[in-house]
Amino acid sequence: MPRKPGGAEEMEQRYDVLIIGGGVVGSAIAREMSRYQLKIGVLEKNLDVCYETSGRNSAVVHGGFAYDTGTLKARLCVEGNRMMDQLSEELDFRFRRCGKVLVGNTDEDMETLKRTLKQGEANGARGLVIIDKERLHELVPAVVGEFAMFSPYSGILDPFNYTIALAENAHDNGVDYYLDHEVTAIERDGDGVYRLATDKGTFSARWVVNSAGLGCGRISDMLGIKGYKVIGSKGDYIILDKRTGPLLPMPVYPVPSNTYMGIHVTNTTDGNVIIGPNAETVSDFAYYGVPQENMDYLADSASDLWPCIHKSDYIRNYSGILPKWVDDQGMIQDFRIEIRDDLAPRAINLVGIESPGLTAAVPIARYAIGLMKEREELKPNPDFNPVRRGIVRFAEQPMEEQARLIAANPDYGEVVCRCEKVTRAEILQAIHNSLGVDTMVGIKYRTRSMMGRCQGGYCQMRIAKMIEEELGKAETDVRYARAGSQMFFGKVREEVQ
Repeated sequence: MPRKPGGAEEMEQRYDVLIIGGGVVGSAIAREMSRYQLKIGVLEKNLDVCYETSGRNSAVVHGGFAYDTGTLKARLCVEGNRMMDQLSEELDFRFRRCGKVLVGNTDEDMETLKRTLKQGEANGARGLVIIDKERLHELVPAVVGEFAMFSPYSGILDPFNYTIALAENAHDNGVDYYLDHEVTAIERDGDGVYRLATDKGTFSARWVVNSAGLGCGRISDMLGIKGYKVIGSKGDYIILDKRTGPLLPMPVYPVPSNTYMGIHVTNTTDGNVIIGPNAETVSDFAYYGVPQENMDYLADSASDLWPCIHKSDYIRNYSGILPKWVDDQGMIQDFRIEIRDDLAPRAINLVGIESPGLTAAVPIARYAIGLMKEREELKPNPDFNPVRRGIVRFAEQPMEEQARLIAANPDYGEVVCRCEKVTRAEILQAIHNSLGVDTMVGIKYRTRSMMGRCQGGYCQMRIAKMIEEELGKAETDVRYARAGSQMFFGKVREEVQ
């Protein structure tokens, strides 16, 4: 049986494959590798699988037209787009193929869109068409623009539950997840076995996969594959209240430049609207603050496309950082997915997995496994099950089903999060998740509690109390998201005996 993630380990755990990084790509690799008879472990430095780039993005399923023909980004994006319906059905995460428009106004914009359409068709993107102003406003009535390129097969998904679903399905198929385990050193002994040191113990494996995202350059150096320059591209976002959702049926983008898709407006699978991102090169991969001037810039720029942005609808901001591999001249490079037999045999090295990594995660995983198969025969796992079921959202069920759920479990009759109408039963299922995540944000990502208008003002303390009671934690051990993010450092007042 797989070890419960995050628990105490023996001095050294031995695996066939160790995957460094449990984000959307690392978890996709874990899930796809669990189709074979392999002992697999995932070492993730955070307390959950979607705390960095995988959960901090626009959540768009890209069509594949924005990337140079012949690149892995173009090929794997198109593949990922085409399989997303099946993945959503198997893994039970939210996905909508709502389409997307790139909006233009000038003759230069039109020429750029024609080139983009031609590139998309060469890449295999489906259904691309230039539309006039009348058709544009039929699709998105509130948009400002003279024409657009319409991509009907683009879409949106829930990035948190997609990543969680991949990880849970991998875990259900025998993959061990070790959360809060940061890799600090890698050595390879004379027998070709890799030993990975973490702050929680040592692990060994015949194969290593570098899927460390923002840490890919550092891990590549540890493997002995040196020289990759990885920069951070930080993008800030504003989240708008759900009442704005009906005004935006699909993502609206400006005409792209050669290196940047521009500040866009995106609908979400839960009915909110997201404004952003900007793009700022950063060297600090752990700072996610959003300055007020950036928020003002986002709103002003996006209002040129979609003039429905009002401060009264702001409910939160966030940011994300993309790991971009650049050459000596600073030019952004393609995905690098490689095995360097001369430097690091049996190590799959992934560098610069940025956008469209969310869309392309499973094809990236299959490409990486294909490299492994060129060097080793893999035997299919006859017990592999591709299906995972998530937490049922009580508020979205028909009244008859709600009544049935309450009759079977009275905890469905108690609403904990008023804004999102999340019940006690759903919170309890999230607290007892199979990955062993016990943070406030971990519960938030699994249920949407604390994501509504009040951002946890009503339910946050109740959820913290439930974590204490269900997991036997002291109040000072309840963490918000990361190591050191304790919710409480003691009691405000003590009861007098």
